[in-house]
Amino acid sequence: MHLLLVKIIYLANVVVAGWISITSLFAPQLAQRTVFSNDFAYSEAIRLVGALWGAIFLLSVLGLFYPEQMRLVFLFQLLYKSSWLLFAVLPAISKGLPYPKGMAAFFVVWVILLPWVIPWKSLFLS
Repeated sequence: MHLLLVKIIYLANVVVAGWISITSLFAPQLAQRTVFSNDFAYSEAIRLVGALWGAIFLLSVLGLFYPEQMRLVFLFQLLYKSSWLLFAVLPAISKGLPYPKGMAAFFVVWVILLPWVIPWKSLFLS
């Protein structure tokens, strides 16, 4: 069951990160409308986000074939998603500013799920 959950998370990463990466890199105005819900002004920084999510996409594709070896990608995701929620979303909510609500909801779900699949023991034991 645990390996099945890990593979489901990799697959979700492939689908979601793949879409975000492709649109952000090759159709950034489309990404601005769909991924970021028009909540941010257009910027070339969208392509930077696309590159980051492209890396997650590629690592997650590898994770489908090498699930144990690639699980550190989940730690990276936990760190950056938590940081974005804490330092971007919470201040936006408290100030009544716009933020991509769909992305924030997805990140909250991931921040709840990821601690269950991160190989904590192997991080601290050698």
